[in-house]
Amino acid sequence: MIRAAWDRLRLFNIGELVVHRGRTVIAMAVMAVSAGLLVSVFSIAGSVTGSVDQLTKSLGGRAQLEITGITDDGFDQGVLAQVRAVPGVQAAVPMLRTQLDPGGDPILLVGADASVGALGSSLDAPLRSGAGQLLGTPNGVLVGTALGHPAGDRFRLGSTTVTVAGRLDDATSRRLNGGHIVVATLPVAQQLAGRTGTVDSIEIVPAAGVDVGRLRTTLTAVVNGRAVVADPGLRTAQAGGAIQLIRYSTTMASAAALIVSGFLIYNAMSMAVAQRRPMLSLLRAMGGRRTPMVRDLIAEAALLGLLGGAIGAVAGMFAGRAAIARIPAAMIASVQAHIDYLVPGYAVPAAIAACVLASVTASAIAARQIYKVQPIEALAPVGVSKADVVSPLLRAAAVVLGALLVGASIAIARTDLGRYSLAAISLSITAAVVLCFAATGPIVRLAAAVARLLGAPGALGATTLERSPRRVWATVMTVMIGVTATVAMGGASANLVDAATAGYADLARRDAFVSPTPMASYPTGPILPADLKARIAAIPGVVDVGSAQMAFATLGRGRVMLQAYQRNVPSALVDGLKPGVAERMSTGSGVVVSRDVARELHVREGSTLDLPTPTGVHPVQVLQVIPYFSAIAGTVLLDLDILRQWYARPGETILGINFAPGADRAATFAAIRAVLPVGAFVASGRDAVAGVSEGVSQGTALSGSILWIVVLVSTIALLNTLMLSVLERRRELGVLRAMGISRRFLLRTVLSEAAGIGCAGAALGLTVGAAVQYLATLALGHAMTIDVPYRPGPMLLVYAAAALTLALLGSIPPALRAARLPIVEAIAAD
Repeated sequence: MIRAAWDRLRLFNIGELVVHRGRTVIAMAVMAVSAGLLVSVFSIAGSVTGSVDQLTKSLGGRAQLEITGITDDGFDQGVLAQVRAVPGVQAAVPMLRTQLDPGGDPILLVGADASVGALGSSLDAPLRSGAGQLLGTPNGVLVGTALGHPAGDRFRLGSTTVTVAGRLDDATSRRLNGGHIVVATLPVAQQLAGRTGTVDSIEIVPAAGVDVGRLRTTLTAVVNGRAVVADPGLRTAQAGGAIQLIRYSTTMASAAALIVSGFLIYNAMSMAVAQRRPMLSLLRAMGGRRTPMVRDLIAEAALLGLLGGAIGAVAGMFAGRAAIARIPAAMIASVQAHIDYLVPGYAVPAAIAACVLASVTASAIAARQIYKVQPIEALAPVGVSKADVVSPLLRAAAVVLGALLVGASIAIARTDLGRYSLAAISLSITAAVVLCFAATGPIVRLAAAVARLLGAPGALGATTLERSPRRVWATVMTVMIGVTATVAMGGASANLVDAATAGYADLARRDAFVSPTPMASYPTGPILPADLKARIAAIPGVVDVGSAQMAFATLGRGRVMLQAYQRNVPSALVDGLKPGVAERMSTGSGVVVSRDVARELHVREGSTLDLPTPTGVHPVQVLQVIPYFSAIAGTVLLDLDILRQWYARPGETILGINFAPGADRAATFAAIRAVLPVGAFVASGRDAVAGVSEGVSQGTALSGSILWIVVLVSTIALLNTLMLSVLERRRELGVLRAMGISRRFLLRTVLSEAAGIGCAGAALGLTVGAAVQYLATLALGHAMTIDVPYRPGPMLLVYAAAALTLALLGSIPPALRAARLPIVEAIAAD
């Protein structure tokens, strides 16, 4: 029985794939594109979280708990003695972990003491073997291979010159931040980072048989809110949250490509059924059953999905490596780890499985035609058989389902579900496809009407379109999805960039900003020198200098961005608060939080929030919940003096500078640069706004690139459909040529078909895209916790025209094929 099934599949299905090589290659190509996109998208998120997880495990070793600082400044080293005294703690290993930027790639500085051997981590062997050199070399360090410094070399790190006492071996370097690492004894690392007496983490190895849950509770009581006690996976979870915007947006765009590919497979399988009707009729007349025929067709499609997915998965591994370089710098900076390209173990199987599932689903729908075809009816031409007619009951069901999906997508877009609100975009496009299925007849007539506008060749093309309603509908849908996705997401992304830029527009009110990192990367530290503000204020041409701080902090299981501004210094964020809120913040009685923080912590205006800080837990009231752009982390706004006191961060990370009227800007900027410490940045207010805008644009650029790939897939779909149409009508076209029809006439006929399909798809895509863009702005508003206004704008027409032009390019090869068809060969075809 298995042998018979294999022979049938080999003769009637695999044989057809070999005979129709063009259709097979194109179907596999679009599946390969979809698989490649999925693998690259999975690899982006997997590389970020995988790199952080690998670094955490390599440093933590056998540690089952980790005490980490609430902010990137760590916590008092005095906590170590209390932790070591807790019963059940076998080893407590202090560690300093901080990123330094010497001007090239960021370097991870790690400091540990002799107790690191208890962890059995990747640091154990290097520190044990290199202890003599480290202790015997002033400011001695071990370096990773990626830094390229040989033993004995001296280089500047921070404000101190260090000496390379030894190099980590290649294997250890790969595990530790990709070799972008400097290892030192704890006192030396504290000196290099300018953080004497503080550590970033304490790795906990429990004693044998100790209940880890109870030990965590005990340690939490001991640190008393001054630090966070969690499992080592907390850093990985926080790293994943920093790139959620890219992960969700690119996944949705890749899903659109997969849907388009599914339509192409549906089209190919529908054409296969139509071409094989004589064979199917013969088999049915000989007593063949419908079920094996359907099963074989589905197996054929599964084979296409499997092969295409496997090829695309390999290509996706290379594409993902290039995509990593396009992650915005602010997101990379928040992760605090060198991102190595890693392909997660699930990426390739998941991508291939998705392609096979899409192929099987599409072919199963197409294979329904076999059940409708009777033996005597199977020889009927395409468009005449009942298989090509949609039943009224099915149309009614499609209308009901489409209406339900529309209602669900609107509800999801309007409900504050955070990043899950983005699901409304895909759901609304699916709803449009289902409703268009119910309107197959009007859509085909629309495409035919457009074709007829092109004269006599168009009239002939319109007749061809009306004979193949299913094929025309599926092709129109591929064009519609490409245009819809490009119009909706392109317009919504532009609206998001405009809204985010407007939120930072007040930066342009300042003439200059000084920060330890570029403004576009969220300057969270290190703290600027204590006397820098006074030195800048003394520069001729400077009229005033304002202070502000940004800092990442752990709140719950996630990270938030602390923002604080000097009192009575103009700031759009503070100026936009309700009356009295700023005054209450200055007393330390309350804070302001962004919408995503309120949603995550289940608080609202008036709620009490326990705010963990290095000086203990401070109960505060949520004074206001505000919309604020949160691409990386939610925002907690508090008074600058309160932040300095509670978080033990004196000073500032941002200095806002105003020039005196008539001051020489070039000379003033030059004077500011002259007093800046090494590694600090100065930028004009307008440059700061432009940098923020560019960072937001980078966050949406990857999904935009994928959407244009969707349009290219639509182009391939149109090419494939028209090429199949030409091949199917080969004899008919040959007869027309024998009757005197010119090559140019046939060329215009095929082009008119493409114009009808393309214009109908573009018109639907423009209409649906404008509606989906509105839902997308609502969903993005919830995902990014910012009010995104809906502004259609003229770019809608630009996106639609560009997508339509690319789609119509797919009609050129089949049109040329039809025009060059040899008459004798075409008439002789079976």
